[in-house]
Amino acid sequence: MVDKSGTRVFKKSSPNCKLTVYLGKRDFVDHSDYVDPVVGVVLLDPEYLKDRKVFVTLTCAFRYGREDLDVLGLSLRKDLYVSSLQAFPPLQEDKKPLSRLQERLLKKLGQHAYPFSFTIPQNLPCSVTLQPGPEDTGKACGVDYELRAFCAKTMEEKIHQRNSVHLVIRKVQYAPEKPGPQPMVETSRSFLMSDRSLHLEVSLDKELYYHGEPISVNVHVTNNSTKTVKRVKISVRQYADICLFSTAQYKCAVAQVEADDQVSPSSTFCHVYTLTPMLGTNREKRGLALDGKLKHEDTNLASSTIMTEWCSKEMMGILVSYRVKVKLVVSLAGDVAVELPFVLMHPKPTEQPRSQPQSVAAQADAPVDTNLIEFENTSSPGDDFVFEDFARLRLTGTKDEDDRFC
Repeated sequence: MVDKSGTRVFKKSSPNCKLTVYLGKRDFVDHSDYVDPVVGVVLLDPEYLKDRKVFVTLTCAFRYGREDLDVLGLSLRKDLYVSSLQAFPPLQEDKKPLSRLQERLLKKLGQHAYPFSFTIPQNLPCSVTLQPGPEDTGKACGVDYELRAFCAKTMEEKIHQRNSVHLVIRKVQYAPEKPGPQPMVETSRSFLMSDRSLHLEVSLDKELYYHGEPISVNVHVTNNSTKTVKRVKISVRQYADICLFSTAQYKCAVAQVEADDQVSPSSTFCHVYTLTPMLGTNREKRGLALDGKLKHEDTNLASSTIMTEWCSKEMMGILVSYRVKVKLVVSLAGDVAVELPFVLMHPKPTEQPRSQPQSVAAQADAPVDTNLIEFENTSSPGDDFVFEDFARLRLTGTKDEDDRFC
């Protein structure tokens, strides 16, 4: 088996193979005080360009309607951020210090390779996708980031697919290093014809949970009333606030348990219920918020949105939060319910050192996908690369979709 110990680099070429973009990674981390820069290299064919130039743009867009509903020139999409630069011929004002990866790629690819670099503002949202329905076609609703390189005489010229490269990247956020206090809530309810109340206390063992981790819900009921609690319902709910022209909130239960636990009058009850919110049991729920998805790759429930002081809701597109709801069904007296907010995120990988935003070491241990291509090294051992096509291999049973947004 070939030893793939070189630095992993993602690449994608235009359909006519005259333009190729190289990136060190597809996921760019928001560290709260800075965001990983988007640095890469574009390799071009100067004979094909003639008098044309090569431009690279980075766009963060919020699509709030399905792509197949775009009619009469009305696009259900809002660009939250657009940044452009001219990669060839390079302009003096666009020149930035090269990262170690760019230096090595330029040395490897030769004189017709040119670097580019973008800085993602801290007030932009993370990548989020709203799960489409079975009959939906086109791009799903959500927030996505697209890197595009193309040949043209001017930036405003119509872009042709044959000589352009489109790559979807992701802005992600990991769990904070210091979680908040343990969530706990309590409430009391008095009923008609009963001089004493029913007391409900609910707590979680911690505030921060990782994707796939079970959530323990501690329920304690003190029933001093004359009513009987017939059953207990516990659910984990995802709330997605859509921030556009006005704010709309959508909620969806992603895990739930219903127990026939009864609490008689003048008695107490204590039990720990366990729920695990996962995408696997919610794949049919249209509109569920997911972490930004790359084509033909699985994802998970959207991570909680961490708002910073310099962020505005209007720029966030979709705000995701989670709560545990506990409901007591009381006979002939309605329900008693409380909600507890918590945070659901990915743990911060240990191989991504926070102090080195442009370090190649941060991307060297990324998970290996299929379709790896290794080129023989003709330089020093330090210039070994493993090039991975940005376009994913077709999966069995998938439709032959356009590769434009791979």
